[in-house]
Amino acid sequence: MQSTLQFGRFNFPWRGQGARARVMGILNVTPDSFSDGGNYQSLEFALSHAEQMILDGVDIIDVGGESTRPGSPPVSLEDELQRVMPVLYAVRDMGPAISVDTYKPQVMREAIIAGVDMINDINGFRAPGAIDAVRDSDCALCIMHMQSDPQHMQLAPAYGDVVAEVIAFLRERVETMLAAGIDPRRICIDPGLGFGKTVEHNYTLLKSTSRLIAELNMPLLAGLSRKSMIGAVTGKPLEQRMAGSVGGALAAVAQGATIVRVHDVAETVDAVKVWQAAQ
Repeated sequence: MQSTLQFGRFNFPWRGQGARARVMGILNVTPDSFSDGGNYQSLEFALSHAEQMILDGVDIIDVGGESTRPGSPPVSLEDELQRVMPVLYAVRDMGPAISVDTYKPQVMREAIIAGVDMINDINGFRAPGAIDAVRDSDCALCIMHMQSDPQHMQLAPAYGDVVAEVIAFLRERVETMLAAGIDPRRICIDPGLGFGKTVEHNYTLLKSTSRLIAELNMPLLAGLSRKSMIGAVTGKPLEQRMAGSVGGALAAVAQGATIVRVHDVAETVDAVKVWQAAQ
């Protein structure tokens, strides 16, 4: 039975002995991401933020060069490469595992050459050439569910049974990747909280984290940091959603999530440590 996620240079136990939740820190090198767009565009500021996340105890740094907030337009391949590649090369040997957040096969190829440990694809490796780009590497592959695309996903998201439909999508993508020769130990799943879902859909999926893990038999990444689903419950604006985001991360960890993707690394690391010590 699969119990370890192969993560490039690392192996992360996700159940059984040695299993624990990993904190993935977000490093957006974009001008327009919903929470921290423009903050870390320069290499100097990006590296300073990476260094702070390392001091705060981060396990994985996730570098993204294209905003996927609702309504965001796509960026060109050239712009994305110019944004992410210098950062990937600079942070590769800083200690933590390194992930790149992209759906473009050419960015995946270049990132693998740079030595990343994970490809985090909001499009579930559906782009032509995406599976070919990652097949022969040893990096982890995160398959995310998204209804529609970032420009249109929040216009009118609708499901008959959101949990069943997300599971069916993820199962099909996992089976496609396995048929292509991908080692199952490299795969993890992400229900895509906030990507083509209403607030109700998001919380239904969050409450079903353990079901998704059990039915798909894969480690799960949960990303809800600072999203509108936090604001809808707390009534807090974007800059005041840290506590709610930590609470959401713990809700996912309590149901077995292997990775939580967050903006507030120090606070989440401490909260996860205390929760795990109490188990």
